[in-house]
Amino acid sequence: MDTFRKWKEKAFGWFSNDIGIDLGTANTLVYVKGRGIVINEPSIVAINQKTGQVVAVGAQAKEMMGRTPAHIVAVQPVVDGVISDFEITSEMLSYLINKAQSGRTKLLGPRVVVGVPSGITSVEVRAVRDAARAAGAREVHIVEEPLAAAIGIELPVHAPSGCMVIDIGGGTTDVGITSLGGLVRARNIRIAGDRFNSDIIAHLKNESKMHIGEKTAEEIKIAIASITLKRELFEFVARGRDVVSGLPREIVVTDQDVRNAIAHSVEDLVESIKEVLETTPPEIIADVMRRGVYLVGGGAMIKGLPEFLTAALGVPVVVATDPLTAVVRGTSAILEDMELYRESLLRSDDELVPTE
Repeated sequence: MDTFRKWKEKAFGWFSNDIGIDLGTANTLVYVKGRGIVINEPSIVAINQKTGQVVAVGAQAKEMMGRTPAHIVAVQPVVDGVISDFEITSEMLSYLINKAQSGRTKLLGPRVVVGVPSGITSVEVRAVRDAARAAGAREVHIVEEPLAAAIGIELPVHAPSGCMVIDIGGGTTDVGITSLGGLVRARNIRIAGDRFNSDIIAHLKNESKMHIGEKTAEEIKIAIASITLKRELFEFVARGRDVVSGLPREIVVTDQDVRNAIAHSVEDLVESIKEVLETTPPEIIADVMRRGVYLVGGGAMIKGLPEFLTAALGVPVVVATDPLTAVVRGTSAILEDMELYRESLLRSDDELVPTE
């Protein structure tokens, strides 16, 4: 059986591309075997509601957010890490897969590995698989993002010892502890980048009486978000609409404003991470204490977050190398050696393998 599977994968590799996808709430990254990461675009699609046609995908659609006429709507088809609109997600994946294969289209559809949040339901797994198949994939494999991230940053996931990864994305934070090629403990937490954006919007509305959009909140977070007090003061000039007068207005937002805005969400996030540790076997906790905790995802870039988590958890916390691409690099490693990681997948598409 294994010999036939290896032969099949090698043979089909001559006629199809291998593609790894990190299907995120905020951004989708695409890896093509032999070429590396070829796409990193926002997970946003602009739809013309009059015709039902897709107007733009990715970076072009993000530019349209908050600036479209009534009949054009820019939407995120992936909400909290799972598909909320199947048809639009299929359109987005079709666009990304076709763009990734541009100039290198082969006879058969690509073999695809998709990273998804931990703990998603079988219905949600099927939605991801069906969307990828509708986008032209010949074969679809699903892997949980904490495990993919651990593989991507080259942690010894197959060793009989624990490794802990915290993936702070756009819609969710995935906490996973790996050992022997699988997840010993994992939790998907609905506190991440989008929640921080909402906190910033609400804080400025309540404290400064100014309403800003999602895109401006995202820019503020990226530019000056800081969990711990620094000697250097960070500032950002934000423009929006005055809540009282309804007229245009601009204010200077400081890192202290952002700290105050996201403090409650960060505390909730820490409590959720502690709950994962509280249910983890003691031997694996000992491994995690020796090795440390690795932060990946966009949220890992927030200033002072590793130091804050180290103090809160009592375990060394460090930002992994190139944290934004950890998951998609994990999918690339899986594609390079599918046999090694087959047991780590949620479920494999092996319809072409004969049953015994």
